[in-house]
Amino acid sequence: MTELDVSLTVNGQRRLARVEPRKTLADLLRQDLGLTGTHLGCEHGVCGSCTVLVDGLAVRSCLMFGVQADGSEVTTVEGLAGDEPGSLGPLQRAFWETHGLQCGFCTPGFVVSVTAFLEECPDPDDEQIREALSGNLCRCTGYQGIIRGVRLAARLRREEQEARA
Repeated sequence: MTELDVSLTVNGQRRLARVEPRKTLADLLRQDLGLTGTHLGCEHGVCGSCTVLVDGLAVRSCLMFGVQADGSEVTTVEGLAGDEPGSLGPLQRAFWETHGLQCGFCTPGFVVSVTAFLEECPDPDDEQIREALSGNLCRCTGYQGIIRGVRLAARLRREEQEARA
C-alpha cells in the first residue's frame, strides 16, 4: 500500500511521519511517534480514551486518519504534563488530588477532553461538568472524583489567571 508523508506539530514539536492512508491518528501517535498516552479503548469513538486536541478541538483520534492531521497542531496528554520531566500538569494534579482516577486507562481522554471544555467554559457548574464528561466512559471511579477534579482544575485555572492579571 502507498504511504504518504504527514507533517504535523505534536505537543509543540514539528514531527514527520510516513503512513498508510488508512492508519488512524491514534495509531500514528502511538506506533509511529511513540506517544502511548493516547489510549485505544473501543476504537469506535464511543469511550473517549483516545481523545486528543487537533487545532484546539477535542477529537477522537481513533476516528480520524493520520493523513487528515497533515499540517495540524495536535496535543496529546503528554503535551499537558508539567514542565519538569515526570511532573503533572495542573489538570492532571487536580485529578490526582481528588482521586479522579483508579486504573487510569480512561484518564488521558478525560484530561484532554476537560482541557478543551475548560477553555470554552472556565467556570462550570456541576451540570455543565457532567454534560462535558458524558462523552467519556470510566468503569472504575463512579465519576465523583472526576467531577471534583474538574471543579478543582477550574478553580486553580481561574486563580492562576487572576494572579497573572
